[in-house]
Amino acid sequence: MEESAIIARLERRFGRVHARQRIGIEHDHEAQAFGHGLNFFHIENWVYATWTIQSALRLVGLYRRACDNAARVELRFNTIRSKRLPAAFDGFTILHLSDLHVDMSQPAMKRLAELIAGLQYDICVLTGDYRGKTYGPFRAAIEGIAAVRSYLDAPVYGVLGNHDTILMTPELEDMGIRMLLNECEAIESQGAILHLAGIDDAHFFRVDNIEKAATSIPPGDFSILLSHTPEVYRQAAHAGFDVLLAGHTHGGQICLPGSIPLTLDSALPRAYGSGAWAYRQMAGYTSVGAGSSVAPVRLNCPPEITLHRLERIEDSSDLASAAG
Repeated sequence: MEESAIIARLERRFGRVHARQRIGIEHDHEAQAFGHGLNFFHIENWVYATWTIQSALRLVGLYRRACDNAARVELRFNTIRSKRLPAAFDGFTILHLSDLHVDMSQPAMKRLAELIAGLQYDICVLTGDYRGKTYGPFRAAIEGIAAVRSYLDAPVYGVLGNHDTILMTPELEDMGIRMLLNECEAIESQGAILHLAGIDDAHFFRVDNIEKAATSIPPGDFSILLSHTPEVYRQAAHAGFDVLLAGHTHGGQICLPGSIPLTLDSALPRAYGSGAWAYRQMAGYTSVGAGSSVAPVRLNCPPEITLHRLERIEDSSDLASAAG
């Protein structure tokens, strides 16, 4: 599809302002390693990043182990409990995939397909970073996501990450992924409503708009926000969201023993860098991702996909989240 045709579709889908804004910011900053975004330095945009990481791992004799680890995607389980959850959604299950970077590691994607097969869930959510690089061609990423999508049961929802161009969106939606870019979808069950909202990238391109995404959510209704980065946790909690599902951090990807990250590439408390956490009355979960960024390597931080189960509680505790 020609870029002019893609832009025309994007303008019809998201409005001229957001489409032009996102494309313009991409053109201005997509390969920028220093400045812009929430961090000053963006290692994924640095031209020597892959060589530096691989060389360092080879030097200490850990490169082969790190490559093998990157392919060992694990299935994790997380329970989110809330007395605000409508009874009709008690037991509702969400399959959460994040940071696939599908064109970076074929062994990881093969393992992902094996894990997905046979899983039962009500919806699947994708929290961004489908492409390996942060700029340039995206055909390989589209083909890789199409392969993953073939294993997923509908409905599937997604948001974009800092590695993704908005130009990917029409083809993602054509394959049956409902992209939520500062939008909200109402999911109905037995007359009850669960609101699923999603925002555009808040980390690098900074085109997120939580207020717009939450506009249609009535006060008091149970709501979940999808964001590529958990860095918006304060804004999400104060906007009234009950749950925030995110990714981006990779849990550090290369960690010290005990899963202690060297860096999270995020303006974020380390406690929120992976797994389940809570802020005020909001439950959060940060996926460490199924893929790898910059180089297909991992140490002390296995890749993952997650099954979240929503449970209604009746006691005095407003909200709790526990990972297993």
